[in-house]
Amino acid sequence: MSNRNFIKDVLLGVAVGDALGVPVEFKSRSFLQQKPVTGMIGHGSHHQPAGTWSDDSSMTFCLAEMLCEKYNLQNLAHRFINWKNHNYWTPRGDVFDIGITTRWAIDSLDNGVNPVLAGGNGEDNNGNGSLMRILPLLFFIQHKPIDQRFLFVKDVSSLTHRHIRSVLSCFIYLEFALEILKGNNQHAAYRNICNEIKVFLNGTDVCSGAEFSIFERILSGGIHLLPEGDIQSSGYVLHTLEASLWCILVTTNFEHAVLKAVNLGNDTDTTGAVTGGLAGLLYGWDTIPADWLNVLARKNDIVDLAKRLTNKNY
Repeated sequence: MSNRNFIKDVLLGVAVGDALGVPVEFKSRSFLQQKPVTGMIGHGSHHQPAGTWSDDSSMTFCLAEMLCEKYNLQNLAHRFINWKNHNYWTPRGDVFDIGITTRWAIDSLDNGVNPVLAGGNGEDNNGNGSLMRILPLLFFIQHKPIDQRFLFVKDVSSLTHRHIRSVLSCFIYLEFALEILKGNNQHAAYRNICNEIKVFLNGTDVCSGAEFSIFERILSGGIHLLPEGDIQSSGYVLHTLEASLWCILVTTNFEHAVLKAVNLGNDTDTTGAVTGGLAGLLYGWDTIPADWLNVLARKNDIVDLAKRLTNKNY
């Protein structure tokens, strides 16, 4: 385990899962049951060449690059603005996919709003736009106590998504990733977070009982026991979190996990990206099929970014 480059695992995993989903975004599950994605394809929903990733990876790379320097939310805000307005960290020079809530929040950042207040705080502002980009934060918070980890997750999510449901979704996701980083398999990691997060939340006032209950299916410890028909894959943050955990828990390798995620349909790029980051962390970037990596847009730039963040020795 000590020879693994976990940052490279994460960044390539996110990008590959994202790129697998881009061509079939918005396709229904029934459509994909008839014509499932089995590898890296091009064109489709966004008319992009094979290997093209979306806003999910772009914003993930912006966060990773900020962490290569000093942790600074204003720095991250500038990178998001530069991406949206000037095509920074895009795969091929164009922003072709951005969520409404994310667009609104970045415009607020551009107008000088404090980063921790820029994201939407309404119940209808719980798309998956912060969950999809949060994973590099793992390496910055990994050695901090759980209460500090929560606060950093809250702040980084809040640039685009400030509601406690989005924050908790990001937090649960990163706590699961942290358990994998410690060397646990996916099932041990899942058991551990179900216990630890319930203890943490019961000892704080960060969310109401009603909000806590929304995560009952996950924190019950049995999300993987649900049939596929009970797993939804829309752009709602809770659906994406449940789907990604489910895909990781019902599969045993990178390829099967991300294909399972993409073939759930609907928000395929984000479900693929969120699952792909975990699968990369769990299995390693070198288990990603070579023909997928070979067509990945800006692969060398992603590898260089991983090297730069690795050098920070978080």
